[in-house]
Amino acid sequence: MDDKKDYDVAGYSPNGTDAEKGPPIYTSEAPAVATEIFLTGDSLYAKIQRAVFQFGVEPRGIERVPEDERTDTNLMKVGTMWFSANMVVSSFAIGALAIPVFSLGFVDSLLTIFFINCLAITPVAFFSTFGPRFGLRQMVLSRYFFGFHGVKVIACFNVLACVGWSAVNVIVGAQLINAVNTSVPGYAGIIIIAAATWLVTVFGYKVVHVYEFWSWIPSLIIFLIVLGEFAHSGRFSNLPMGSGGSEAGSILSFAASVFGFGTGWTSYAADYTVYQPVSVSRVKTFAWTWGGLILPLCFTEMLGLAVATATLDTVDTSYADGYKQSGIGGLLAAVLFPPLGRFGQFCLVILALSIIANNCPNIYSVTFSLQVMGRWTQAVPRFIWTFVATLVYCAIAIPGYSHFEQVLEDFMLLIGYWLAIYEGISLTEHFVFKQRKYDITIWNSPGLLPPGIAAILAFCFGVFGAVMGMAQVWFIGPIGRRIGDPGYGGDVGFELAFAFSASSFCVFRTLEKKQFGR
Repeated sequence: MDDKKDYDVAGYSPNGTDAEKGPPIYTSEAPAVATEIFLTGDSLYAKIQRAVFQFGVEPRGIERVPEDERTDTNLMKVGTMWFSANMVVSSFAIGALAIPVFSLGFVDSLLTIFFINCLAITPVAFFSTFGPRFGLRQMVLSRYFFGFHGVKVIACFNVLACVGWSAVNVIVGAQLINAVNTSVPGYAGIIIIAAATWLVTVFGYKVVHVYEFWSWIPSLIIFLIVLGEFAHSGRFSNLPMGSGGSEAGSILSFAASVFGFGTGWTSYAADYTVYQPVSVSRVKTFAWTWGGLILPLCFTEMLGLAVATATLDTVDTSYADGYKQSGIGGLLAAVLFPPLGRFGQFCLVILALSIIANNCPNIYSVTFSLQVMGRWTQAVPRFIWTFVATLVYCAIAIPGYSHFEQVLEDFMLLIGYWLAIYEGISLTEHFVFKQRKYDITIWNSPGLLPPGIAAILAFCFGVFGAVMGMAQVWFIGPIGRRIGDPGYGGDVGFELAFAFSASSFCVFRTLEKKQFGR
């Protein structure tokens, strides 16, 4: 990625173009909104914002951040943001799926985790570089790809993703608490973790970053203890990989789950760099984001994979019994409780609380997707939407607690489908049609942004591609059925979703530009 030429923004001055300073600084008037605007006036909205601002609650929603308020110069925060969000038990659970769900070997699963994660996180790192340049949240930035009204469709999917991710994650945390004390019901663990997450996200960008800056440390320590104890137990089994069509189908389906988890951050990547100065290096932003994602994802997923191999031990079934009784929590309890006793229980509680770091990005970013839906949703303060979203995902997680494994597998695959479509359209618009050039002053102008017709049509084609290639318990597409075991198939939904959406968008967008000129 060339720091000088990656993309240009209309209105920038010709000063300072070296790689360290980043692109030229934007100097013309733009429709950015200063923080004071939210706090002035006699309206109920202003009064509420003034009241909560005294306690440090961020008042800004989807409005563009002015250049003079982008003062967060610490790029390490970008890395630790994603490091903490993925150094969690949810990513451990993704790796563990390879054995009981997809019946894979160790080496083939290990390679799938590494290479698919490298692919999945690249769009996240790429779109993170847009935050400092535009000062726009990812869903608002998406107006340049999908149009002012078309992005509302994307926002609906993102709301479902944020709420769904949060529900899946909090179930994992509740399982850990249940493994420590089986008298604590699943709903109690869900409520505890959800309440703690809300307390962090209600304050906004700065508090989220501060929490994520430190929260990875105890999680990493506990995972290292898990690694050490499991290695010492001698329970690891280097399961042989399969062969033939059945193996190919299982790898593709597991890859889809891994891809869905890793790329799941794409639709709100820029949200966590909007307060970075416009002069920050894009190369460094990309590198910090990519590094902050790949390290915890590979470490935790590979560790989960390794521990899960012990569930197939037919002599000592303690790992299999723990997994059957309490899911991922029971599996980790089988590693930690026998050698560490009470301290092992303490470690499991810490891992349960790591879910807070995992859910903070979901609940903070869901507010911006809700606000782009319309004027009335934008009029609702951000911190109120965080409370509403918390209630909703708790209502989903509590009844879904006892069906976690299937919920996780199905949800990861569906997330991978829609984000592959989002990436296919957004990247095509950026590189082919916009040719990396943007007019930042039109972010809130429906008549100047793309009409969005081409994007929505291409989205529909992407959905068609996903359906053709999916291999779910409840449906196997005609292409997915031809891969692997006919009874299970092999999931190529996200690959076809990307290909169908990107290729059809090229055709539709060309016609749209000829017709509308924008």
